[in-house]
Amino acid sequence: MPQYDFLQTLVIIFGISALVVFVLNRIKVPSIVGFLVAGMLVGPHGLGLVRDIHEVELLAEIGVILLLFVIGIEFSLTYLMKMKKIIIWGGGSQVILSIIFSAGIAYLFISNIYQSIFFGFLIALSSTAIVLKMLQDRGEMDTPHGRMLIGILIFQDLCVVPLMLLTPAMSGNGIELYEIAYKMIKAALIVAVVLIAARWIVPELLHQVVRTKSRELFISVIILLCFGIALLTSKFGLSLALGAFLAGLIISESEYASQATSEILPFKDSFIGLFFVSVGMLMDISFVQVHYTEILAVVLGIFCLKMITGTLAASFTGSNLKYSFNTGFGLAQVGEFSFVLALVGRSVGLITDNLYQIFLSSSVITMVMTPFVIRYSNRLSDRIISLGFIKNLLRSGVSKETPKILSSVTGHVIIVGFGINGKNLARVLADALIPYIVIELNADTVKKKKKKEPIFYGDATSPEILNHAGIHKARVLVIAISDAAATRRIVQIARKENPNLHILVRTRYVSEIDDLTKLGANEVIPEEFETSIEIFSRTLHNYQVPRNIINEHINNIRRNHYKTLRTTSLPIKFLTERYDLMKTIETETYLIKDGSKADGHSIKELHLRAETGATIIAIHRGDEIYHNPSPNFVLKSGDLLLLIGKSKVLNAAVEYLESERFLVVKYHR
Repeated sequence: MPQYDFLQTLVIIFGISALVVFVLNRIKVPSIVGFLVAGMLVGPHGLGLVRDIHEVELLAEIGVILLLFVIGIEFSLTYLMKMKKIIIWGGGSQVILSIIFSAGIAYLFISNIYQSIFFGFLIALSSTAIVLKMLQDRGEMDTPHGRMLIGILIFQDLCVVPLMLLTPAMSGNGIELYEIAYKMIKAALIVAVVLIAARWIVPELLHQVVRTKSRELFISVIILLCFGIALLTSKFGLSLALGAFLAGLIISESEYASQATSEILPFKDSFIGLFFVSVGMLMDISFVQVHYTEILAVVLGIFCLKMITGTLAASFTGSNLKYSFNTGFGLAQVGEFSFVLALVGRSVGLITDNLYQIFLSSSVITMVMTPFVIRYSNRLSDRIISLGFIKNLLRSGVSKETPKILSSVTGHVIIVGFGINGKNLARVLADALIPYIVIELNADTVKKKKKKEPIFYGDATSPEILNHAGIHKARVLVIAISDAAATRRIVQIARKENPNLHILVRTRYVSEIDDLTKLGANEVIPEEFETSIEIFSRTLHNYQVPRNIINEHINNIRRNHYKTLRTTSLPIKFLTERYDLMKTIETETYLIKDGSKADGHSIKELHLRAETGATIIAIHRGDEIYHNPSPNFVLKSGDLLLLIGKSKVLNAAVEYLESERFLVVKYHR
């Protein structure tokens, strides 16, 4: 039945895609490649199971819209403003250099200036969908090269508008300059309106929607904002994807961003696969077999040219050389919007059908390569940097001020990264008069803090930088950066350079603890688990679990590298009534455990009140509660003490009972 043809197409696509992705996943091939291969198989140029590509193009577009929408939610306007240097200088230089270099090379072969410039337009754009998906899957959105890639990709999406407008003008079919200016002004105006709505309209709208307590209404409004703003921006000449990103930015400014993300994610993950399948369908295998030499040459040329221009663009913003190379590798493919631009160029005669097919095939191949290139970009960057002339260049670029800072310093702390964690640690070390030095990759941060902090610019993955920071004389190394690959490299180098160094690492995920420990880290602090510790400790405290038992849970988890939560035998009953009876009084509980020094001693012998100021007002033993116990009351293992006093006093009491000070006090008296 004709009405079910589209449903049959979806079943075929998802069925083949699931099988291909599953098989390739077993040999550790990224899922994106699986979807692209599935598209080649089911498409009109493969097995021919799906003849009409246009049937899935709409759903593929929805996938890109949802991907960019979720990415936008994870950002904020404030954060985006901080990236303006990357967006303007990094993105601008990358696009301009790509167009100039590509056009120059193309002109050598086709001798037509306008066609050559058009080829520059096509090659300048990179795949926003693939790169952002890879960064998201690898948890690299917030790494230095991740931020650089995102900033440049945002600029490229903004460039789609002028490139689309300039294409007909270069064909000689005519378009007036005032018309281009008019459309550009309209595009800028709609972006301004959208950003104003983010601050004044949408937060209040979502607040009213949430007050209805209707999950269905909330989801409907979120989807409406996503697709409505994407459609609105497209009407003004901007891309749908950029509109979706702006819609995500609007949501990010409200307190409902996390809920919106959780609601949209299932849709995004389903539809984005269709996008990659639709790209794979474009590949004509028979054409590739006939023209494989030309296609191979174009693929190699695109990869090298995009890698070089991306690296140079990142370097212009002051990025470290390694992260510049990572950025170049991440941009070394042709983007999905280039396909749209190519169709426009073909319709106005700027590109022949044969060149269009060569470009199309080459572009799909560069997209297939991208997941593998990004996966191994760190290793490739390290290999390039290890070359002799690059090493000499790095040595010559090392700050000459570093030896002066450390000329007489020993036993200091080296802090890698000057974010929130690095700043807080530096402040505490300064108060404690402990010497430290900071290695930071953000040139702007170094410039601002140079007069106030012992900080210098450098990449701590370089042995030369660590040596200049005095790694052999240092006592502690604290790594507080968000780049997992760089963190592992730093740990490995630091342990080799100084076997006695105490290495403390901040990481994002618990899964990274074992690898970092094997590489030589003494302590690894995962952010996600420290958050969970804070949550469960506060929860247990709310249920009146004794402070020392909570501390024991925390210490056991940390001692065992966060792998297990040991159970400790707790009294079945707590003084549950105490909250109602003593709401205005600060209280704390303490459990006398087996082996405790307080076991067998009387309250009088503890001298608790005299030493700390805390008072024992009740003791819970078995099924009995002893109110206001006498000084001669002898404590036993399993007793639960109820203490009263100010917060500072109660903390001192717990610390006192954990120590052996009261025994010294007893015998002294």
